[in-house]
Amino acid sequence: MFSFLIFNLKMISFLKGILSSKSPTEIIVDVNGVGYAVSITISAFEKLPETGNEIVVLTHLHIREDAQQLFGFLTETEREIFRLLISVSGIGPKIAQAILSGCSPDDLRTMIMLGNVNGLVSLPGIGRKTAERLVVELRDKMAKLKTEMTAPGESETQAGIRSEVLLALTSLGYNRTIAEKAVRSALQELNGKEPTLEALLKQAIKAAGK
Repeated sequence: MFSFLIFNLKMISFLKGILSSKSPTEIIVDVNGVGYAVSITISAFEKLPETGNEIVVLTHLHIREDAQQLFGFLTETEREIFRLLISVSGIGPKIAQAILSGCSPDDLRTMIMLGNVNGLVSLPGIGRKTAERLVVELRDKMAKLKTEMTAPGESETQAGIRSEVLLALTSLGYNRTIAEKAVRSALQELNGKEPTLEALLKQAIKAAGK
């Protein structure tokens, strides 16, 4: 019976049901009367609808000898990056979840591709050796991923600048959602000009204060 349950859970690629309850780290999805507990990132929590609404959650099942745990994602990119993270020695699902709670999938991908070790070290659970390992093992794999937040025509250098500004704003204490809106607003204010780190950060701080 136990092995049959594991087999069936392995087949779960997504859950579609009613959002029964939510917290910054876990949701309960009611699928035809069965409540599934799913661990989520804080960034995913901020995008959830109100309880009682229908929701589709992509899932990844992590199995240990003593437990089985579902991790949930709202985008395929976030799930793919989560799976890449846990493929690296020293990073388990909880650390991967914490990393994605402190950094968007797009920004994490950019930091790894640009070899931004200092930026990676600032994330939860990542020391310098782990950051260097992430760059070495995942740089090429990250380059192959499609991301939903990179602006059309944006170069990797421009994406890197945007990532650095977002990291700076969150380090200053700004909420992640507010920081992202401020950067988008700052880019619009620059009217398509090639942004420098200093100019974009100055404009983003101004936008965040409005």
